[in-house]
Amino acid sequence: MKQTRTMEIWVGIFVAAGLGALFVLAMKVSNLSTLNAERDTYTLVARFDNIGGLKVRSPVSVAGVRIGRVSHIDFDNETFEAVVKMAISQRYNRFPKDTSARIFTAGLLGEQYVSLEPGGDEEILEDGDEIRITQSALVLEQVIGQFLYKAAEGGSE
Repeated sequence: MKQTRTMEIWVGIFVAAGLGALFVLAMKVSNLSTLNAERDTYTLVARFDNIGGLKVRSPVSVAGVRIGRVSHIDFDNETFEAVVKMAISQRYNRFPKDTSARIFTAGLLGEQYVSLEPGGDEEILEDGDEIRITQSALVLEQVIGQFLYKAAEGGSE
């Protein structure tokens, strides 16, 4: 009887550890584990014609290094553009005014992210400033459509 009770306790501990490991894995995959680590941030804004599948909490990177996250996505009814707000870590607060922002896809079918490319201007972007030079997401359906259109146009001659 005592051996059965001990076995049940060990099975319970093992199941609890497994559930804890699954919880930690879920937090890593969903990027929620870094929620509190990004309190010391400043905001940069960029406008795009098309953001594709960009989402809130998507990474913002420079030279492949994650420096922040997308904090908010909205639509401007005046210019008909997507307005993307990015929370950038205070450690990276020296971006020139002519920095450009582009939306890329990680891998062939991976998540989309914002990539910043610093310019050479003397003035530095401040909290709340807008990045003026942007390039929208490359939408695979549009590329295929353009290719098919060009192929059909070339074949009709």
